[in-house]
Amino acid sequence: MKAALQKIGVPLMHLLDPEVAHGLSIKALKMGLVPATGPVTSPRLVTTLAGMALPNPVGLAAGFDKNAEAVAPLLAAGFGFIEVGAATPRAQAGNAKPRLFRLTADDAAINRFGFNNQGMNVIAARLAGRPASGVLGINLGANKDSVDKAEDFAKVLTACGPHVDFATVNVSSPNTEKLRDLQGKAALEGLLEGVMSANTALDKPVAVFLKIAPDLKPQDLQDIADVALSTGISGIIATNTTLSRDGLTSAHAAQAGGLSGQPLFEKSTRILAQLSLLTQGKLQLVGVGGIGSAEQAYSKIQAGASAVQLYTAMVYKGIGLAGDIARGLDELLARDGFANVADAVGTKREEWL
Repeated sequence: MKAALQKIGVPLMHLLDPEVAHGLSIKALKMGLVPATGPVTSPRLVTTLAGMALPNPVGLAAGFDKNAEAVAPLLAAGFGFIEVGAATPRAQAGNAKPRLFRLTADDAAINRFGFNNQGMNVIAARLAGRPASGVLGINLGANKDSVDKAEDFAKVLTACGPHVDFATVNVSSPNTEKLRDLQGKAALEGLLEGVMSANTALDKPVAVFLKIAPDLKPQDLQDIADVALSTGISGIIATNTTLSRDGLTSAHAAQAGGLSGQPLFEKSTRILAQLSLLTQGKLQLVGVGGIGSAEQAYSKIQAGASAVQLYTAMVYKGIGLAGDIARGLDELLARDGFANVADAVGTKREEWL
């Protein structure tokens, strides 16, 4: 019954404004209208990411459940792990609407939300009631009008860190002015040192990831790899949305904001492979950007990702996509003779360099 509702629900949602439809999808999850299959798993899919045991390597990217309203149903929706947020110290409304656009012809979306969220205290209170099982992370953000954006990340980690398994430093959203400037070597070093200090102060420190943009030059990537290795973070998430508009055909292609979905797949996978080469297995990587099938998830893994995340493809295929991808990935690993997904990591990296 629930699967049938999902099949009907996706095209109906597309008759609505994208942000309204997204709000309804969160409500549907909270009401239990989405299949709760539990995480898809098998001996081939079980893996470890930064010390966290995952039932499968298919995760939910940040941005879907910004305010941690649907943690329990999302953890039961087939994902191996989920990430909520981004959270900022103070609640903020974000940018003016409309700020989310479907690019249906391109299997893509453009957003310029601007870190709209209810603030770290509200989100932390919800996270405190999370299920005991499941792997859960928080995406750390900075307030748009903050005078010290670097300090904001540490504040959110201090508030939310006690209730999560990992945290992601998000300096790669294109929708908060000057945020991407924090990807520069000196600024990033100071930022991560502050976050790691806040992490050490937690009763139980969590895994810390850095999420980067796909619109980076080779020297930028080298600097990021060097800083990531020197500051002791757990890994890098590659990548966030892009500012590129190459090859788009949809009517909303010229809208400002970050582009996600299928057009991002190749660009983000190449960045991932380059990072894999630069870090030489010393850091685990999470591949994000344009994943809409098991084959694409597998490509990210073979390019160097220990795990993957998705979001935009669910706009077109429904939330059941997570389980479908995990099951398909299991079949692909079996086809190629891999006993475990970890054995496939980076095996075709050279093809993406």
